Parts: sequence; C-alpha cells; structure tokens
Amino acid sequence: MRLILLGPPGAGKGTQAKILVDSYGIPQLSTGDILRSAIAAKTPLGLEAKAIVDRGDLVSDAIVNGIVSERLDAEDCKPGFILDGFPRTIAQAEALGEMLIDKGVKLDAVIEIKADADELVRRVIQRAKESGGARADDNEEVLRKRLGVYQEQTAPLVAYYAEEGLLKTVNGMEPVDQVTAAIKAAIAH
Repeated sequence: MRLILLGPPGAGKGTQAKILVDSYGIPQLSTGDILRSAIAAKTPLGLEAKAIVDRGDLVSDAIVNGIVSERLDAEDCKPGFILDGFPRTIAQAEALGEMLIDKGVKLDAVIEIKADADELVRRVIQRAKESGGARADDNEEVLRKRLGVYQEQTAPLVAYYAEEGLLKTVNGMEPVDQVTAAIKAAIAH
C-alpha cells in the first residue's frame, strides 16, 4: 500500500497517518522526520542538508527528493508507505513519479482530506485555549498564513493527481473514526 495524504494544515493528516500505520503496518514518511534522520545519520545528503539548515536556508527540492528517494529504498518501505508532507509542489510530485518508476513501484492512491479553512482556524484556536497556548503554531495569524501557502503551493496537487486517476477525496470535517473509515473505503476501491 503506497499512499500520499494531502490536506491543509490542521486537517488531521498526522492523526490519520498514525491510524493507517497501525492498520496496514507500513511506515509514515514525513519529510521533516526524514530530513532530521538523514542529518542525524550523517549521510552525504544529510550533511549537505545540515549545512543549509544551519545557515537558516530552505533545503532545495533536489536534496529533499534525494533524501526521500533514499528513505523509500529502506527495508521497512518494501511493503508500502504513507507520504505525509511530500510532495508539496507539482515539481516534487513529478520528481516522486520519476523516483517510483525507477524503483518499479506505483502509488495506490492519493487521499485528499478536505477541510474548511474557517473551521480549521476555529479548531486550532480551541486547541490553543485547551492547552494553554503551548504550541507556537496555535494562533490564527500563523495558521492562516500556512493555509495560504498550502492553497498556493500544494492545492494544485489535487488536480495533478486527479488527472493521474489516483485522487480520492474524504471529508476531513467528520469525526476521526468516520474519516478513517472513509479513507479505508477509498483505498479498497
């Protein structure tokens, strides 16, 4: 089972990925985790990424793509994987497509977790109140900025993967267990 989870910040991708990991026994691959792992392991790409991060710059697509490609070759990814936070752009999606062709594997589905932006903001503000505002990204201004970046850079992937015939959309505004059931039903078809 090889999946990509798409959806705006706060839509529940991380929650659903954890549930799917438990259900299918495949790893969740988050770009941030992969990057940190490569840096910690001091791989050649990890060392290159560390120098860039230490300068305060963003890691290039070429390095991110290389690190993701290396991670996809790991033994635990043989039965499948869930990509969360990658690809973020059409260029990354095209690179991923080439990677998978080179590896002789295909995506099974791209799951879009659709969510209403205003409701996401309300949820995050509520979560901040309940947790005493412990998380730095739990404020409306930061979330609206992240939602804007998502709309601009990542939302075009919905049309891209729909054209590829891989897109399945679920309503992320439902309770967690209903979203999970919808994802599992979408994967099964």
